[in-house]
Amino acid sequence: MTRPRTRWGWAVGVAGLLAGAGLVAGELDSPVFGLAQGPLASDPACTRLAARYPDRLGGATRDRVTFAGLAVWGRGAVELRCGVHPPGPTTDACVRVDGVDWVWRERAGDREYLVTFGRSPAVEISVADSVPHLDAVLPDLSRLVSPIGPAGSCA
Repeated sequence: MTRPRTRWGWAVGVAGLLAGAGLVAGELDSPVFGLAQGPLASDPACTRLAARYPDRLGGATRDRVTFAGLAVWGRGAVELRCGVHPPGPTTDACVRVDGVDWVWRERAGDREYLVTFGRSPAVEISVADSVPHLDAVLPDLSRLVSPIGPAGSCA
């Protein structure tokens, strides 16, 4: 009588392994493989923000991402990380877009990096050079993060 149970247990185990492998393969195929969550990604403000991620941004479709606090559009053209530490006082370039202050970070490779100023948790975005106009996405991103209330300004 133990024979049928052994086969059943084996079948369930194999099914579980296949399902797990599928999930891992999906993440490895994700355009954000290697993009780290912000240290404050579990903050309730990031959870509320994630519920409002638009399906499209600057004409690009949002990519499937399962990591808390992350959103990606256009196969990695625009990446958003909610839950980074807010920058302190800075002399870096700053711009205000629709009431949200953004600080330019050091450029890395083919990407521009900006982080919100005076909001906690902060939101960091990186935009690839393949996005023709940063100003095509920055107003939408400013409206997205504006519910994370400001505690200061840099502009």
